[in-house]
Amino acid sequence: MFNDKSILITGGTGSFGQKLVKTLLERYSPKRLVIFSRDELKQHEMQQVFSPAKYPCLRYFIGDVRDQERLRRAFNKIDIVFHAAALKQVPACEYNPFEAVKTNILGAQNIVEAAIDKDVSKVIVLSTDKAANPVNLYGATKLCSDKLFISGNSYAGAEGTRFAVVRYGNVLGSRGSVVPLFLKAAKEGKVCITNPEMTRFWITLDAAIDFVINSLKVMQGGEIFIPKLPSMKIGDMAEAMCPECKVEITGIRPGEKMHEVMVPMNEAHNTLDCGKYFVIQPAYRFFERMDVTCAGKKVPSDFEYSSDTNTEWLSKEELLKLVHKK
Repeated sequence: MFNDKSILITGGTGSFGQKLVKTLLERYSPKRLVIFSRDELKQHEMQQVFSPAKYPCLRYFIGDVRDQERLRRAFNKIDIVFHAAALKQVPACEYNPFEAVKTNILGAQNIVEAAIDKDVSKVIVLSTDKAANPVNLYGATKLCSDKLFISGNSYAGAEGTRFAVVRYGNVLGSRGSVVPLFLKAAKEGKVCITNPEMTRFWITLDAAIDFVINSLKVMQGGEIFIPKLPSMKIGDMAEAMCPECKVEITGIRPGEKMHEVMVPMNEAHNTLDCGKYFVIQPAYRFFERMDVTCAGKKVPSDFEYSSDTNTEWLSKEELLKLVHKK
């Protein structure tokens, strides 16, 4: 579905964006592949790996999702958009709330409007487990963003742009995640953890890319796609990765949860179990386009997909295998 298509990735110089570019270039033959981001240094560094001279389909656009005029220019004759741009560091969003709102919420609105006005076929959006029952500003802005994109299907009309959301947990080894911090701590002899009983969902970057691509293929518009992932306690991660380290318990930081939820109980009535993933269907049906996304079955009315009550857990051995494989 990507062959001879024009594709744009917002936040294209991030961990997800770079891996997605690599995957699309290896598996498909896109007509254009546009990396849209605001950091010229990261774009320069990325061009050393993915050069337009070697890959003529590549385009590098400096721009910010806050700038609707620039988005409209970048979206010209684009077929598919992967939206990965966001302010996502919880402490940074807590300290700079206006900036988080401008990028994560107003930026989302700008993308919805530009995509509809420029006749983009599909937009798929990266969300986060922190958007479910949010307790911090990052999660709240991403919840708002998710709702803007889902409602974008109503604004687009029956034949217009389709929008869908992918929600998953922490990515092993991504920039700013706990794995690089633990690897660094293992060399220094001391590891700081917030609470050893804290749990998180974990996914590899490769698995995240495959899941997003598959979700794009099956989306009808308005869904939230959620992969079934293993959980792991932060204390177990520290023991596996820093076995010789002195452990310091620092306590939960502002805006953090003990456990994350990806399907809250109040969304159970809209949720389908599709085997390897869940789909939260939109509360509203968007015209005649709303076919069945998957041959799934409804989850129980009291269902909640939470990292502490998960049925699948990552062992220490499996974690180390994934970290070293990376």
